[in-house]
Amino acid sequence: MSSPKKRKVTASGSEKKGVLERLAEGVVIGDGGYVFELEKRGYVRAGPWTPEATIEFPEAVRQLSREFLRAGADVIQAFTFYASEDKLENRGHYAGKKIGVRDINLAACDIAKEVAAEGDALVLGGLSQTPSYLSGLGKAKVQEEFQKQLDVFVEKDVDFVIGEYFEHVEEAEWATEVLKKSGKPVGVTLCIGPEGDMHGVSTGDCAVRLAKAGADFVGVNCHFGPKKSLESIRLMKEALKENGFEKLPLMVQPLGYHTPDSGKQGFIDLPEFPFALEPRIVTRWDCQTYAREAYDLGVRYIGGCCGFLPYHIRALSEELAKERGKTPPGSEKHGPWGEGLLQHTKPWVRARASRTYWENLKPASGRPHCPALSKPDNWGVTQGDEDLKQQVEPTKQVPKRTRSASGKK
Repeated sequence: MSSPKKRKVTASGSEKKGVLERLAEGVVIGDGGYVFELEKRGYVRAGPWTPEATIEFPEAVRQLSREFLRAGADVIQAFTFYASEDKLENRGHYAGKKIGVRDINLAACDIAKEVAAEGDALVLGGLSQTPSYLSGLGKAKVQEEFQKQLDVFVEKDVDFVIGEYFEHVEEAEWATEVLKKSGKPVGVTLCIGPEGDMHGVSTGDCAVRLAKAGADFVGVNCHFGPKKSLESIRLMKEALKENGFEKLPLMVQPLGYHTPDSGKQGFIDLPEFPFALEPRIVTRWDCQTYAREAYDLGVRYIGGCCGFLPYHIRALSEELAKERGKTPPGSEKHGPWGEGLLQHTKPWVRARASRTYWENLKPASGRPHCPALSKPDNWGVTQGDEDLKQQVEPTKQVPKRTRSASGKK
């Protein structure tokens, strides 16, 4: 593990504990999803999902970060998802040449540091999977892309770093090697489910490989909802224990959507992705259940990814308020288990002001002609496939399925 560094000082003058110290002492609440929410608000383009909004619409990013902080987040992650240079220039995207990888990452760190300083939050800089890896360009090229972002994180002195959203543990290992050069605590999460990564490495073996690569904490994020993500964490925990890494902290940041019908590649295979996922949104009460189950499983870094909004993060904070010794500022207007409904005019609504009511409710979708579950597309395309290779030119044709679910042409 990385050796503890000298503590930084908060705006109030008190010493700020680092992420490893916080994980050792209790639970850390992460923030939620940026790309999906900012796309809905009109600041991110669906498709590339890149964070040039840090330059083009900094106040939008700042506002969402503040909402997560008010909801109880202990970490403000710089909006650097998919901010590698190759991603910013992929398939006709303009952000790489017009703005540049350095400026986007610099602005993201500045916004995160500004907001984190308004509370006792840590600043996190993150790397994610690259088109260079999916194109099979090799380790040196992929790590070169990672290094461009890490140089900014080190320059801006973020509190810790993470490699997240990796479908292949091999690329996550390469990211870990680069991140370790920073001398900062390193977390690594994969966007995989119980079936393992896209190269067939089991979920448990993925965790062990990341531990051996030097990650200070490991886990999963994105692609799957809370229930499937916790299934993956259980497999990771068992494998880590069997291989002598039982003390390695665990991290989980699932989708804010229910995905019981997802296949190996998660929600991106569902036909509703990305513009019709709203019927799957988890409730605040689902989030409280998730927070408790994660904590009881031994996870100490608990947050959310795409679809996780500030009120979801508030639910995590409220469920674990006793363990954390505090409630978030956002709870000032939110009574536990709907107690504010006791002030409602209608008596049948007042009758819903109880934990029993909300824990046992089976919410209806209001869509009588829609199925409860979907059938994943399951194209079977992964790293090295021609359809995934990077190109600077815009995509001119809508792709057609060229193989069966088994991967055969």
